[in-house]
Amino acid sequence: MRSGATAAEAMIHEGNEFSTVVRMNEVETLKEAGSRAMGVRVFFGQRVGSTYSTDFSPQGLEQMLEGALALARVTSEDPHAGLPAAEELGMLSADLDLYHEDVYSLPTADRIEYARRAEKAAFSADPRITNSEGAGFDASSGRTVLANSLGFVGEYQRTYCSVMAAPVAAGADGAMQRDYWWSPARSLARLDTPEHVGRIAAERTVRRLGARKVKTARVPVIFDPLTARALLEHVFEAVNGDAIYRHASFLTGKLGEKIAGGNVTVIDDGTMRGGFGSSPFDSEGVPSRRTVVIERGVLKSYLLNSYTARKLGLKTTGNASRGITGNPGIGAGNFYLEPGTRAARDIIAGVKDGLYVTDFLGFGVNLVTGDFSRGASGLWISGGELAYPVEEITVAGNLKDMLNSIAEIGSDLEFRGSIASPTIRIEGLTVAGE
Repeated sequence: MRSGATAAEAMIHEGNEFSTVVRMNEVETLKEAGSRAMGVRVFFGQRVGSTYSTDFSPQGLEQMLEGALALARVTSEDPHAGLPAAEELGMLSADLDLYHEDVYSLPTADRIEYARRAEKAAFSADPRITNSEGAGFDASSGRTVLANSLGFVGEYQRTYCSVMAAPVAAGADGAMQRDYWWSPARSLARLDTPEHVGRIAAERTVRRLGARKVKTARVPVIFDPLTARALLEHVFEAVNGDAIYRHASFLTGKLGEKIAGGNVTVIDDGTMRGGFGSSPFDSEGVPSRRTVVIERGVLKSYLLNSYTARKLGLKTTGNASRGITGNPGIGAGNFYLEPGTRAARDIIAGVKDGLYVTDFLGFGVNLVTGDFSRGASGLWISGGELAYPVEEITVAGNLKDMLNSIAEIGSDLEFRGSIASPTIRIEGLTVAGE
């Protein structure tokens, strides 16, 4: 500011991470690292420039600042550039339960043993488990500090840990299949046991043995929570303010309109205790909040930072997300489809012939038109029961139609990241096979 900038913002992030992968009981990778970096964003009116540095010496900081100031002086003016309005800044005072010291309480040998236990449990679960793509244990902690020239100063800490296993099974014909399972948490005490993770990974792998193709048909399709989450990620991309103002989403101009079935309510909540997408403020210093995105099928809100809000003539929803440098993008808080009341097994029992999708392959979504086509694998449903595994199929439809054709929503909502969905059943999708 002393150098003539009209506004400025600085962010510091420091953190530690640990990762190990064990394969066939041997340590395959072991990584432990720490990092610290600072970024600055400066404005000359509606010109903006940003730089970052990992050199915290006076000379390093001076060089970083000079670079940002020089860039801001020569960039083009953007009428929508700028910090949020001063009255929009602030942070949540409640403890969001994001930091737990026990994540780093284990010595390295015990962390490796977590991974070994998960892999051993997978092998012990079924004799058809004959190989492994590895089992792992991860831990990380981070601290973020944000300050700007409008007087905002805030910080928070977060921790994360996970254990996973990815076994390989061999069928009677020698054909191989693999799958995986994992447990993530903010606290070591909340992780599932490695034995549980390994057993579930083995069950998911073995059930894929003997997979076959099916004939092309138009049938009900049930998406398990992991693949339903992938569908919800496309919805998040479609309500992202960047896509909206660029007219790159099939939901552009649809605020207040019915765009999904009446049983569909989608929430973005950055205030959930312990949530993987929770924080006391976003990457611009705006307090995190709960935003109803779709309410009973009606599109109520887009997800915005201050830039996209100004472009659209709206207010920020506190969803700014950014790294150390550059302008903010848009990130999810805890973005989820509200659960229903029926268990997944009851939803499956109500389908005479259909597909239960457990995995997607590749990408095939056009957000402008909503056209959806992705390779998939899963289990065929016959007479209300999971009959046999299927693979080398494609599930196709249009997201606009799919959102309006969600016939049932399960009760099994569980967060394994910042985006989550329970089991859902969609009527009349094309399953392309033989």
